[in-house]
Amino acid sequence: MRTTNMRKGFTMIELIFVIVIIGILAAVAIPKLAATRDDAVNSKEIANAKTCVNDAGAAYTAGTSLSQNVSVACTAALAGTKVKATVATSSVTVSAATGAAPSALIGTHTFGGTGISY
Repeated sequence: MRTTNMRKGFTMIELIFVIVIIGILAAVAIPKLAATRDDAVNSKEIANAKTCVNDAGAAYTAGTSLSQNVSVACTAALAGTKVKATVATSSVTVSAATGAAPSALIGTHTFGGTGISY
């Protein structure tokens, strides 16, 4: 009867290959994750600016001043870093700090007269 003294386990080469493969996967995944986070921030700020414009129109139609009673969306849009909204009594001015806002949203949205002009 013959006995062997071999240990069961991975060789050093196998461990190095696994570490290299994990490194390659991480090098591909980390930049994609950062880009996804930036896209989410842009989308959130654009949505806040759109909601702010809609809130301003609703406030004007209801006969209240949005500049005195700023909505949650407008507060977020005022604090935005990529899409800025400036609230006045009967208008909202939207500007893109980094070109993130769609062109249809950028500009001054004025509320008055017989309707709302965008």
